Parts: sequence; C-alpha cells; structure tokens
Amino acid sequence: MQDERVKNEKMRDDLGRRIEYLRVSVTDKCNLRCQYCMPPEGVEQIPHRELLTLEELSRIIAVCAELGVRRVRFTGGEPLVRKNLEKLVEEVSAIQGVEEVLLTTNGVLLSQCLPALLRAGLSGVNISLDTLKESVFRGLTGRDGLGNVLRAIEESAASGLRTKINCVPCREWNEPELEEIAALAVRLPVDVRFIELMPMGCGKRFHGIPTGEVLERLEAEYGPAQPLPGEHKRGYGPADYVAFEGFRGRIGFISPMSHKFCGECNRIRLTAEGRLKLCLHYDRGLELKPFIRGGAADEEICGAILDAVRQKPGEHDFERELREHTKGADERRMVQIGG
Repeated sequence: MQDERVKNEKMRDDLGRRIEYLRVSVTDKCNLRCQYCMPPEGVEQIPHRELLTLEELSRIIAVCAELGVRRVRFTGGEPLVRKNLEKLVEEVSAIQGVEEVLLTTNGVLLSQCLPALLRAGLSGVNISLDTLKESVFRGLTGRDGLGNVLRAIEESAASGLRTKINCVPCREWNEPELEEIAALAVRLPVDVRFIELMPMGCGKRFHGIPTGEVLERLEAEYGPAQPLPGEHKRGYGPADYVAFEGFRGRIGFISPMSHKFCGECNRIRLTAEGRLKLCLHYDRGLELKPFIRGGAADEEICGAILDAVRQKPGEHDFERELREHTKGADERRMVQIGG
C-alpha cells in the first residue's frame, strides 16, 4: 500500500457515502437488564483478555480520525461501568481531527461520573429513558434506579452539556406515557428523541410504535409541530427534529423502520472486542484486534479499514427480518454489539 493513499484517501463506501462517525462499544457489561436488549439471565461475557484496552481503543480511534472520522460516541453495554472511561474521553478529545466526543448511557451512574467527564472534554450525552414510572422501570430493566436517571438528566442539562433523551416507544411498556416523556423538553433544555424499535435479538418479542403515530399523538396534545430550518431540522446522525410552541428543547424522531435513512448513513461501529461493524443489522465487518496485537503499523490498519468500509451494505433489511431470517444478520444481542 502506498503512503499517498492513506495520506489523501478518506473513508467512503462503494455507494459514495462518506464515513465520519464512529460508535465505540467500550464494554459488553451492563448494570440493567432491559427486556428489548438483554435476556433476564444476561449474556455470556467477553473474557477480559479479549476486550480491547483503553490504549488499543484510542489507537484505533486515532487511525479512524486520520481517515476522516470527526465524531466519536462511546456506548456499551453501559459505558460507565468501564473503569477510567474519563481518561479515554480525554485522550480522544485531544486527537487531531476529532471534533466531538459523545456518550450514550442509561444514566444510572451518570451523576457520579459527570464532573470527571466534563473535565475530560465530553461534548454531549444521550440518556436512555423509556418510562417515568418506577414500577415500569423496574419491570423493564430488572433493576431500580429511575431516580438516578432523572437526577442525571437534570444535572447534565444544568451543566450546559448538550443533553438528549432517547426513548423507544413500545406497546408493551410505555404507550400511555409518550406525551409525558416528551414534556421533559418543556421544562428542560433537552432534546427528546423517539426511536423506533428494531427487530434485533430480544427486540423481536415486542411491538414498537411508528414515528407517524407518535407525532400524531404529540400534536393532539401540544399543537402542530413546527418545522425547523436547515441545520436545526436534522442532527448529525439520523434524527429528524421538530419544535413545539412553549418547549425549551426539540423533539426528534429516529425512524429506521418507517423512514429508512440508510442512503445517508455516515457511521460505523467498533465492538468491545475489536470488530469493526459496518451495519447494525449485518454481521459483516473487519476484525481489528489481530492487527492491533499482531504488530501491524498504522498504515496497514488504515488500508484494511478502507477496504472493509467499501463493502458497507447499502441498507438494512429489518422489514424482511420480521418475516423470515435474513442471511448474514447479526444474531447477537444489542448489548453485545453496541447500539
């Protein structure tokens, strides 16, 4: 491979999509047992020696930044159960080319970790919240902790950190609460995003509520949704945003089932054990750990990533997955993949 290729080439797949967003799972462990993500008995844990170290994660992220990645999001499992995560946030924030370092968390541990994460340079946080009722939270997650999550949302918003709430609307657990969850954006400067349930792993057992129905209900409660101009309508990722009169924050919709956004997909994922995953639905990807632990130079890793990204699938096929098994689909639980 020629030096010039790595120096000048940015990550694009064969459809011309430019890859600028990397989601990094730092652990497969989680302190909750959400029914659509993990079975009650949990999953078989990745042996500790097989997990990428923080140094290995930082190196892969730096290589990806050379290839054009501008935004890095840490996920899990639950990323805050990984020790010294704030050190990784600080290291990645200092990598040339990285513009934002973000975090997706269930929020249970966020209050105690927030000061260190802010000092480390965290740019924004997404907090999962599917209910405002303690009994529903306990039934859905298998644990107590709703009070911790709500306190973390308040503290994150008060700190000035860009704060978003992720809610998965579902017939089985939060259908009556969607208007109340959206109302968090009335009082707080947070964006509340409703994410359509994807039929992966445990999620196949439940029935999501489509974006159109959620929006119709919110408009019945709060009046017409107001379109947003240009850059405020669409986030860097797949969310479409609207505003409601009297709300401090926006309402967003991520609609992988009813409004596919695959044609604009700009992301890849790195699992905790070092697999570069090209699409959430499919198992196709590249094992990076053999490169990292086998003495490969950064140039060789760059070349392998460029070649792999060209094979990024054109779109997911979750609709077919609902009807039949899709060849090449990833059979792991979401907690093992990194959402």
